Amino acid sequence: MNTDAQPSRSSADRFCVFRNGHRICYRVRGNSDNAPLLLIAGLGQQLTSWPVAVVEELVNRGYFVIRFDNRDVGQSSQIPSRPPGRMQQLFRRPPPDAYDLGDMAGDAVALLDHLEIDRAHLVGMSMGGMIAQTIAARYPERTHTLTSIFSTTGHRRVGQPANSTLLRLVRPPAKTRDQAIERHLGMMRHISTTVLPLDENRERTYAAEAWERGAGPRAHQGVARQIGAILKSGDRTPELSNVKAPTLVIHGDTDRMVHPSGGKATVAAIPGARHETIIGMGHYLPDAVLPRLVDLISSHAKASHQ
Repeated sequence: MNTDAQPSRSSADRFCVFRNGHRICYRVRGNSDNAPLLLIAGLGQQLTSWPVAVVEELVNRGYFVIRFDNRDVGQSSQIPSRPPGRMQQLFRRPPPDAYDLGDMAGDAVALLDHLEIDRAHLVGMSMGGMIAQTIAARYPERTHTLTSIFSTTGHRRVGQPANSTLLRLVRPPAKTRDQAIERHLGMMRHISTTVLPLDENRERTYAAEAWERGAGPRAHQGVARQIGAILKSGDRTPELSNVKAPTLVIHGDTDRMVHPSGGKATVAAIPGARHETIIGMGHYLPDAVLPRLVDLISSHAKASHQ
C-alpha cells in the first residue's frame, strides 16, 4: 500500500491504496509513539460517527487513535459488485461474489501495516465489533485487546433486530441530502432511548457531513454490500473461541438494532471475556455514557500492559 496524494474533503483525511486501486480513508489523532487504538465503525457508518469527545479523551489518556471508513462508505472505495436486494437481505442470501467480514478485517490489518503498527487495541461498535472480533480471531499477533460494543456473533438466534427496526432498514433509500438527514435522525431516534436521549444536533451534523463525504444517493448500495458481508460470514461462534486477547463486551439493555442477547452470546463464545451492561442504553452512544465508555475502554487496554 502507499499514501494517496489526492486532495481530500477534510485536511484530516488520509488515504492508503491497495494494488488493485481500492482505497481506505483514515484519520489519526495523538502521538504516534503512544499505544495504538483502532476504532472500527458500524454498518453504513463513517469514521466521523465516533463521538469527538471519545476520540479526544482517548488521546488525552495516552493513545494514538486511528479511525477509518470501512469499504463502501465515506471516502473509502465503493466495491464494484452487485449489492444484495431487499429480498436477498430479508432471506439472508448474499450474492455469490459478496465479500465477507474477513475481507473487511483484512482491510483493517492492511491499514495497520500501512501505518507500520504491529499490534493495536481494537474497539468496534455494531458491525465494527464483528470486524474487530474477526481480527482478534484470525490475527491474534496483531491484537492487544478487544472491546466489542453492542455487537453479536452472527448466530441467527441471538442479536437480531426488532421487527420495527427491520421495517426501517428495508425502506427505500434517501434520494436527497435533506431526506438522508431526516432518515438518519428517524433511525437514531428509534434505536436510542428516552432514558439516555439522542443528541439531535450531533447526529444532524454527522448526517449532513456523511452525505457530502460519501456516495450520496448511491450510499445505500454500499450499505447493502456490507449487510451482504455480515450475512455471508454467518455464525462466527466457533471462530470466536480462538480469540486470545483480553476481551471486553459492552452492551445496552434496550438495544433494538442488536438485541442484548448478542452481547451475552459474544461473552459466552470468547474465553475469559468480560461483560458490561449499560442500563438504559440502546444502539447509540449518548453523551451521558461517553465518560463511562472511555473509562471502560481505557482501563481495559491499560490492564493488558500490567
